[in-house]
Order: sequence, then C-alpha cells, then structure tokens
Amino acid sequence: MEKYLFIALLSITMLAGCVGKTNSNFDEETVNKARDTVKSYLYNNYENIRTVDFSDDLSDPMGGLMIRGTVNGKAGFSASVDPKEFTVNSLGEKEGFPKVKDECKEKVCDY
Repeated sequence: MEKYLFIALLSITMLAGCVGKTNSNFDEETVNKARDTVKSYLYNNYENIRTVDFSDDLSDPMGGLMIRGTVNGKAGFSASVDPKEFTVNSLGEKEGFPKVKDECKEKVCDY
C-alpha cells in the first residue's frame, strides 16, 4: 500500500512541476529580442501579415522559450525560439493563419 501511495505522490509532484511552470526564466531583454525575431520571421515568411500581437504566456514544459500570440487580430500561433541564437526553431499555427510565401516554402526566408 505504501508503495502505491509513494508512486502516486511522486507522479503528482512531477506533473505539478510541469504544469505549474507558467512564467519564463528569461529576462525581459531576451524575451523582447525573441519577440522581435518572431515578428520579423512572420513578416518575411508569411503572406498578408498586417499585425502581430504577443501574449504574456511564455511557458514551455521543456524549459525553452515559447512565444505565443496572434496575427491580424485572429489567428493564433506559438513559436519556439532558440534563446542563444535567436532563431525560430518551430512555429505552431492555429486555424486561419496566413499561408507561407511561395518563395519561402522550400527554404526559410531571411528574417
């Protein structure tokens, strides 16, 4: 019985550690530079980007830097950013997100 209780408590503790991490461990300068990188990436690689707005949610269960927001006031995104090189590692697009520019489909355009 004690064995099962220990396993349950350990599991809950580990889960709480992953879920409870809602703020970033990155300083404001790093976050702002990452946001500038994401904004440049979006404007240079996607069609018809008029506005980019960011949320305050920087959480990433793996400890990386995740930038979230919306484009054109409606389509959400989340971008994983390398906090050392300030490059976009990946971009998650929600419904209604603009299309990638033709010239940027095979290779990421400069940003």
